Amino acid sequence: MVFSSILFLFRFLPVALLLYYIVPQKYRNAVLFIVSLIFYGWDEPLYIFLMLFSTVLDYTVGRAIERSRLGGSQKGAKLALICSVVINLGLLGFFKYADFAIKTVNFLCGADIPLLELTLPVGISFYTFQTLSYSIDVYRGRVNAQHNIIHFGAYVAMFPQLIAGPIVQYKTVADELNHRRVTADDFAYGIRRFAQGLAKKVLLANTVGALFSEIAAKTADLSMAEAWLGMVAFGLQIYFDFSGYSDMAIGMGRMLGFHFLENFDYPFEAKSITEFWSRWHISLGAFFKEYLYIPLGGNRKGFARQILNLFIVWALTGLWHGASWNFVIWGICYFVVLVLEKLFLKKWLAKIPAFFAHLYTVVVLLCTWTAFTFPDLANGGYYLKTFFGGGELFNSALLYDLRSYGALLLIAAVLTTSFPKKLLKKVIKSERARFIASLLFIVGAITLSVMFLVSDSYNPFLYFRF
Repeated sequence: MVFSSILFLFRFLPVALLLYYIVPQKYRNAVLFIVSLIFYGWDEPLYIFLMLFSTVLDYTVGRAIERSRLGGSQKGAKLALICSVVINLGLLGFFKYADFAIKTVNFLCGADIPLLELTLPVGISFYTFQTLSYSIDVYRGRVNAQHNIIHFGAYVAMFPQLIAGPIVQYKTVADELNHRRVTADDFAYGIRRFAQGLAKKVLLANTVGALFSEIAAKTADLSMAEAWLGMVAFGLQIYFDFSGYSDMAIGMGRMLGFHFLENFDYPFEAKSITEFWSRWHISLGAFFKEYLYIPLGGNRKGFARQILNLFIVWALTGLWHGASWNFVIWGICYFVVLVLEKLFLKKWLAKIPAFFAHLYTVVVLLCTWTAFTFPDLANGGYYLKTFFGGGELFNSALLYDLRSYGALLLIAAVLTTSFPKKLLKKVIKSERARFIASLLFIVGAITLSVMFLVSDSYNPFLYFRF
């Protein structure tokens, strides 16, 4: 992690907010840029220069596109955009995929090319996509080029969502970069949303994640039921981990005057995989749709071309998540399911009771997550084999796991739905009661989360590797 959780909560964040608010409005982007660079470079100071390079590159590209357009040179604008795309993706490919490519060549050709063993810059997949979206949107004329490099740097390096998303497209915050204000209601909402995300991550994701780690570590004596239970735990872990970070980012953004778009919309309420992916990691889906699927032709060039476009998008979606073949396989699995839904499954799901459509969606998710979570294909294959009956059905360890984690898993499952939110709206009706409940929630969530952080060494960060 860039900062330890305690250091971030009690030192960096309060100091960053204090500095941000005591300076005049016109200097706030400069403060945000500087504290974000400090945050990013805490563990790996050298990678600050990589981020600064990306910032200067795309700032320059934006200005170059603007100047070319004003001079009537569409060719010059296109050349500037190509430079941005090639260099940004080249840097991402070099740092994230070089060793993956070398391993693949070594395996296929029997070569012995030494690995580069580069440290992956934290969050490079997120901020690379952000800077790319800016350059492309300037080229398309959807946003004006930013003329202040400090403002642009604040956008690229913004610490709330820098290392684990969501992917914030420039056009969604362009106005707020230049003109924003924070009301008392905004700040209160930001704190509440941050506390919610922190509780999701520390109290739920970490706890159910411990169960999955125990089950996944077994190389023998794993029963079929235990394998399914482990994947349920992983599904809950990754949801609360990533949606928790998104909540914290949205909350901190609101404290700074930014309104980031939502990244999750109760995805486990979906009744198809197509619907699930319209609710899960919304910012990534929007990026691939707008900047890859539609430019490839989308569904405008016939069904065969649409299938090819979907294959490209989902293979690259898998590869975006990690430099390993298991992620590519995971992406292709979704491609197959989504094509089947387009052909006939979605129509069939719309006709059956909602419960069974939900059940279908959850089962597909659990099956595909076995590919996602095991970089070692042999381990993943063993787990998948057990998943479908490659061992005994039950064992004594399952009963122990259910006694230890059953209540928590049930609570976590309910909290993935909109039911608690709807219930609270019905029960708590007065403004005063909402204020008191909100205050109690913030104090309780932060206090319990800090207690868990101090006492528990298990604190994995799933999306930091992307």
